[in-house]
Amino acid sequence: MVIATWNVNGIRARQEQLCEWLQHDRPHVVCLQELKAESAQIPVECKLEDYHAYWHCYRAYSGVSLHIRKGVFQTEPVFSHPDFDMESRIVQADLGDLVVASVYVPNGGKDFAAKIEFLCRLIAWTKRLHDEGRALVLCGDLNVARSEIDVHPKERKPNALGQRPDERLLFEELLGAHLVDVGRAFDPDNENLFTWWAPWRNLRARNIGWRLDYVLASKVIAERAMSCVVLKDVGTSDHAPVVMSVR
Repeated sequence: MVIATWNVNGIRARQEQLCEWLQHDRPHVVCLQELKAESAQIPVECKLEDYHAYWHCYRAYSGVSLHIRKGVFQTEPVFSHPDFDMESRIVQADLGDLVVASVYVPNGGKDFAAKIEFLCRLIAWTKRLHDEGRALVLCGDLNVARSEIDVHPKERKPNALGQRPDERLLFEELLGAHLVDVGRAFDPDNENLFTWWAPWRNLRARNIGWRLDYVLASKVIAERAMSCVVLKDVGTSDHAPVVMSVR
């Protein structure tokens, strides 16, 4: 099974790239963030018939979606949103004992307290699912660089949003004892593993970036993972897709 996440930074600007990628790679599960479109503005070309899909839209800002390839699971997905959802930032699919979620955490620039509140509620939600015996795959743009290694040295700034100690402590609490940062687990010492690059000074080509996009998975899922890679050459969003393969 292949599970992918991508912050497209505007689906209307990236519709051809998205369709080309989906048709070529055919992920079983796709999580998208930052759609920046109302439901009526989602390009029809992106509504692939062989996927169950939920578009959780917000006009010109935010927005997430979740796509499950038909026939992959024994049961059809039941889509919903946790009660802490705000500005169309999270959608989940219940697939029996498995929950998959696409999430876009606020960056905190306009309201840092709201970002912290969202992270705290996200932590409580994941713990509740774990206590219920559910497996979880949480994908998306968490807007936190987990540690210093996740930011290029030229981009490291004390107390910058996404690098603050309080944000990183919450990230570790989110992982807790039951979730695995799958990308870092496969590449623990890679100092050049980034998923986001500021769109200036040719930073992407120079790989001067941050790691903000993640696949977090319950241990029972992470133990079956065969790879988790960043597709740095896909698309023109300022974020790159992250793709986990599970046997």
